Amino acid sequence: MFKTANVGSADRIVRIVLGLALIILPFVLQIPLWESSPAKWASIAIGAVLFATALVRFCPLYRLVGASTCNVATK
Repeated sequence: MFKTANVGSADRIVRIVLGLALIILPFVLQIPLWESSPAKWASIAIGAVLFATALVRFCPLYRLVGASTCNVATK
């Protein structure tokens, strides 16, 4: 899909776990921070971005700063 992958395996796992947590937890936990609608939707949006970048193995922010967590063999 993209020219080169820049999200490595360990980074993918962290992004998937954190992304799913940010998507699910506002609905499960009754934390006062997530009671406001903007905070809840911000959490969901950030979680969705993390999850999506893990699925496609490409992070636009990494591309902008020239970073990569991939091994050379997986590119």
